[in-house]
Amino acid sequence: MTERVIATDAALELINTLKEKHGPLMFHQSGGCCDGSSPMCYPKGDLMVGDQDVLMGVIGDSEFYMHKSQFDYWSHTQLIIDVVPGRGGMFSLEGAEGKRFLTRSRVFTAEETEELQNQ
Repeated sequence: MTERVIATDAALELINTLKEKHGPLMFHQSGGCCDGSSPMCYPKGDLMVGDQDVLMGVIGDSEFYMHKSQFDYWSHTQLIIDVVPGRGGMFSLEGAEGKRFLTRSRVFTAEETEELQNQ
């Protein structure tokens, strides 16, 4: 099954570390305001999800959301959540770890696009 969002092993490792410290987590792809356009990690329930947010999928047992306007723009791509050294967004939990989540992407194949449309 084609997934709209996946995570690298490094990202999953960091998610597990953060879950040990903070409990259940959630993600929201930032739209570019204060913290640029990066995946933001919060304790589950700390960010109010609205009716304009799209559930993209689950990574590391954590729901991953994106605003509908961004989804409309990125719907043809798979999001790949990775980790790189450095400070992340000031509101995202991983900042204290000296790492930050990063969104990479790839364009879906025609077959994957068709599969997603049929889901």
